Amino acid sequence: MANGNLKMLRERRALSLSELALLSNVSRGTINRIENGKQKPSPSTIRKLAQALNVNVEELTSDQGRLI
Repeated sequence: MANGNLKMLRERRALSLSELALLSNVSRGTINRIENGKQKPSPSTIRKLAQALNVNVEELTSDQGRLI
C-alpha cells in the first residue's frame, strides 16, 4: 500500500487521523504507521479504510495513488 495514497485521500476529505480512525474503526496509531510506511495494512484494514474514505480498494492501492 503506497503510503502517499492514504494520506492524500484523507487530506482531500479534510479528515484528521483521529476522524478517520473513528470512521474506519482502525486505530489512529495504525493509520499513522501506514501513512509513514512503517506498517503494511492487512486486507481487512484496507477495506475498512476504503469504506471510510468512500473509495474502492483499487483506488486506495493502485499505482496511481499507491498504498501497497
